[in-house]
Amino acid sequence: MRLTRYFLPTLKETPADAQIVSHRLMLRSCMIRQEAAGIYSWLPLGLKVLRNIEQIVREEQNRAGAIEMLMPTIQPAELWRKSGRYEAYGKEMLRITDRHNREMLYGPTNEDMITDMFRSYCRSYKDVPKLLYHIQWKFRDEVRPRFGVMRGREFLMKDTYSFDVDAAAAMKSYNRMFVAYLNTFARMGLKAVPMRAETGPIGGDLSHEFIILADTGESAVFCHKDLVDMPPPGVDVDFDGDLQPLVDARTALYAATEDVHDAAAFAAVPKDKQLSARGIEVGQVFYFGTKYSEPMGAKITLADGSETPVHMGSYGVGVSRIAGAIIEASHDENGIIWPMEIAPFKVGIINLRQGDEATDGACETAYQNLCNAGLEPLYDDSNERAGAKFARMDLIGLPWQIIIGPRGLKDGLVEIKERASGARESLPLEAALNKVAAAYARLNG
Repeated sequence: MRLTRYFLPTLKETPADAQIVSHRLMLRSCMIRQEAAGIYSWLPLGLKVLRNIEQIVREEQNRAGAIEMLMPTIQPAELWRKSGRYEAYGKEMLRITDRHNREMLYGPTNEDMITDMFRSYCRSYKDVPKLLYHIQWKFRDEVRPRFGVMRGREFLMKDTYSFDVDAAAAMKSYNRMFVAYLNTFARMGLKAVPMRAETGPIGGDLSHEFIILADTGESAVFCHKDLVDMPPPGVDVDFDGDLQPLVDARTALYAATEDVHDAAAFAAVPKDKQLSARGIEVGQVFYFGTKYSEPMGAKITLADGSETPVHMGSYGVGVSRIAGAIIEASHDENGIIWPMEIAPFKVGIINLRQGDEATDGACETAYQNLCNAGLEPLYDDSNERAGAKFARMDLIGLPWQIIIGPRGLKDGLVEIKERASGARESLPLEAALNKVAAAYARLNG
């Protein structure tokens, strides 16, 4: 993409109401624009990031055996009354009435709707297990939305729902999602710590939050260092095998938020292995058994002819929230530092002398070669001064920059910069392009 044809109106000054770094940088880089309290438009740069996150989530869900579908944002209140949640959910639920005086709501979650859907179509033990998911916008009317997309009112969520014949089978589905989440966050360059959590309005008696470490996190995290340093399960994990040992290895080590910190347990960990940090929740998994299936009549017939309520779980990932969380975990004083797989463009090309024949030619060569290699370059072909171009590229955080100007070209060289480390190197143009391509190839195995 050529910058002169793109829509990227970056801001020099930070809006006064942006309190945390991700909110400040998302506004300054024009990833998002606030339309109302806690409600944002996703501008082109931000939307590319959002779609990249969404695609990683989708790929890992598919690999774990989940089937994608799409449910509506507006739900009938009747479903929530059947499950007993309509009055209990609280003021966070946006309740509305249509022109026919039918009570509706803007869905904050979908347990009730998916349970009713399963009840309508699935009746036999042969119909389970099932893992169904969708990626959809949701709305929760936060009393005090703040921190940009980290705590907004409208947000993009991936939610998966599992259906199983009994508790033992349901735990296998739970473990599938647990492992899928570890791989999902690892692909995004994040270290996710799974922690036992309260189930809240979703219900049930088993839940884990996935917390990524960031200095500006909203919760204190106390855990064994080894829990953070464990490698992800990886692409070779057998989702049809016994995942319990892998899950146990991740949860046997102590981890807790400040609210439920157990001093006797934080003491059981050797001092040289104790880790105290800040964290941001980016996903949560729940097993809630028959909480929804019993009141809503979602039963299956067993082989002996008897009936039993189906056992369920739900598994959420805050897709839009992750965009902010990555920035909280990966930035410096100059701007965002995107992991390669999340970056809106993989490499930026900076033309230091727009209008100079040799410089323009070299930039065009770099641009075309990178496009052909599928690296999604952003070519700054504007007439702005060099300092402004450097600042903008650092702000938007592309993993690589190729800087081309007449002085270097006289010696047959261009400059390549790695955003994460700040390391710079002068190379022939072909060698610079090969270096970026090699980094992209490593990403894709």
